[in-house]
Amino acid sequence: MVAAALSIVAVLGGTAVPANAQALPPAGGPYAPPFTATLSNNTPLVFGMDAEDAARALGVPLNYIKGRPGSEIYLAFRDFGGSGLFPHRHRLYLQFRGGRLAGWKGDWGRNWMWQ
Repeated sequence: MVAAALSIVAVLGGTAVPANAQALPPAGGPYAPPFTATLSNNTPLVFGMDAEDAARALGVPLNYIKGRPGSEIYLAFRDFGGSGLFPHRHRLYLQFRGGRLAGWKGDWGRNWMWQ
């Protein structure tokens, strides 16, 4: 009975404290950047980019896989993420048609070294 009375008092006592929300920034003052601006890769891939723009957006060089000029498939190795205990090499395939980015596909298959 005493424990129930104490818990009721604790609950009611906790509701008397006013909530403090984050204040709005002053008009014309510094605003927090949007979430996407805080990411390491804040330039996304966009359909229609050329190979140089895609390499710049990814921050890695593109490796030619196959295809005739203007309709190539490139591979980008991205070394990011993970715990840092061992290196990662995420593979991203990019399809270009008419010299413009037409699609991309990430390959998160098994590492060939562990087969």
